[in-house]
Amino acid sequence: MNNIRLKINDIKLKINDKFNINIDDLILHVKNNIDIILFLIIIYVKVMHYGKQISPEYFYSKVNRPIIASILILVSFFTLFKQRRRIKLLFILNIVISLVLISDIVYFRYYKDVITVSALKNVKLLTGVSSSVKSLISIKDFLYLIDIVFLIPIIKRFEVVDNKKKVFFRKAAMFVATLLIGVVMDTQSVYAVSKEQPTLISSMSDRIYLTKMIGNINFHVIDAYNYVSTSIKNSSKLSTARENEIKDFLVKNNQSTGTNLTGVGEGKNLIMIQVEALQSFVINQKINGQEITPNLNRWINKSMYFDNYFYQVAGGNTSDAEFMSNNSLYPAESGSAYYSYSGNAYNSLANELKSKQYYTAAFHGNNEGFWNRNVMYPVQGFDKFYGQHSFNIDENVGLGLSDKSFLNQSFDKLKTLKQPYYSFLVTLSSHYPYDDTKGYGNFNVGQYENTLLGNYLKGIHYTDEQLGVFLDKLEKEKITDNSIVVLYGDHFAIPKDNADELYKFEKISNANDLTWEQYQKVPMLIHFPGDENKGVNHTYSAQMDLYPTLANIFNLPRQYMLGKDILNSDSGKVIFRTGTFTDGKVFYISWTNTYYDIKTGAQIPETDTLKAQKEQYLKELQYSDDILNHNLIKDFKKK
Repeated sequence: MNNIRLKINDIKLKINDKFNINIDDLILHVKNNIDIILFLIIIYVKVMHYGKQISPEYFYSKVNRPIIASILILVSFFTLFKQRRRIKLLFILNIVISLVLISDIVYFRYYKDVITVSALKNVKLLTGVSSSVKSLISIKDFLYLIDIVFLIPIIKRFEVVDNKKKVFFRKAAMFVATLLIGVVMDTQSVYAVSKEQPTLISSMSDRIYLTKMIGNINFHVIDAYNYVSTSIKNSSKLSTARENEIKDFLVKNNQSTGTNLTGVGEGKNLIMIQVEALQSFVINQKINGQEITPNLNRWINKSMYFDNYFYQVAGGNTSDAEFMSNNSLYPAESGSAYYSYSGNAYNSLANELKSKQYYTAAFHGNNEGFWNRNVMYPVQGFDKFYGQHSFNIDENVGLGLSDKSFLNQSFDKLKTLKQPYYSFLVTLSSHYPYDDTKGYGNFNVGQYENTLLGNYLKGIHYTDEQLGVFLDKLEKEKITDNSIVVLYGDHFAIPKDNADELYKFEKISNANDLTWEQYQKVPMLIHFPGDENKGVNHTYSAQMDLYPTLANIFNLPRQYMLGKDILNSDSGKVIFRTGTFTDGKVFYISWTNTYYDIKTGAQIPETDTLKAQKEQYLKELQYSDDILNHNLIKDFKKK
């Protein structure tokens, strides 16, 4: 035994002589920092796991570098503390990061986005959709916290082995070295992204793509920085040159390009219905020989129907659909415009119709404060908001007042309005997660029974039935003789997590990103008196284009709209908040930086023309942000 010990000591001496390393000091150094090493490994595994959940097919291996770098930067500051205190602080930080990751993944399941500082303003709005939030949480999510259970007894028994020799200098050296390595690695990664997509870091137009390139921790740090810097920047006045640039774009964008159906709606009532989670794939579709939406199918046949109409919502979801349809401004860069910009002035549809002596009223069966509607409706020019307290809550389906009761009561109120009027109705019963299957009735969905898709089909079939009754009553009472009726869906029904169910139902194989994007359409119809102008319009269009189109029909001035008049434009331009866009011929997918030819479905290379188009469209998103951030419509009207 003594011989063995002598040989080990001899080996140590030889190593020390050759590499000038003291093995005992090295072992002690590792023990002193075992908490940091363990923290690095645990957080790395969690962040990587989160990344693969939000982008399983595209989460790049090169994101390892910025993830490790961001964790190194975090832990560098903790190297300055004594080990016992540092262990406790790292334990708390582990819990905080784990809770952020859980919140992020739950938020992603519904919004298909990463949570931001601005979005946190809307947390109180989630109280009205608690069932939706609960349905999004999986028991697997809490695996992010499982390590904490095992770490508690380890921390309690952990022996601090800090070597007191030259403690300050050693900690200072470790802090500088760790921070420097992390900053250099992180800077290189962020610079690579900014070089590839110059505006992505500042605009954060595609948060999923940004997260998969730099990792979750870096994303939240940059988001917080952008939020603070934007708040500071927007507290100051926009430069005159920038303001004039935006004004020039608006003048050009709002020039009339034709006179098709111009003014045909003057003096007529406008009845606009926004339908919760109505997606286009259910239109003219059957299951087990039954039409899913027989009433909408019937009304589409006697209306002008837009079959390539996309939703463009972002963090504000339903409220974004309302905001775009009534203002032709893009959703807020982060969070909800209904919440963040309720103090702004708007050149909205209701405001413009009021200037022509229209009475304006909004109808929704949910509580008045949800999505800040009680504030935003008056700001947008609605004379009256019939919210939850204006209805007899006699029947609940889904999240609240049933569409049957809501539409019946709304019809009675509609008949009392002074003409001409603009009435804006928002339905509720077909809201995610479509779990009120008893309230939806006995619609047979066959093999899709007890699935999200099956429940949705039941929910939208129920809503279709109620819409049919409502529309037929409008016709029977001859209200449609002097009214233009607009109906559209607000946003997606089937989340991407359930894409396989949708593709199976649609008999789609070999689906790709283009396939998914092409399914993000919602129905939109415009019914004219006497069933005039019926037919199908195939123009690629979206919610930003509704107000300009109605402005043409009702002969309203066009000044501050970013969309197009679908009836008098050959442009297929549709821009999404993520930076994804289409011109009706090519579809650009921002999170993979890929272009597709719509006709062939094949990927195509980026050309100078497409690159210029992408840059221009991103610029238009920034114009909208500037308009909102600086309340420019108010300034423009003053001048």
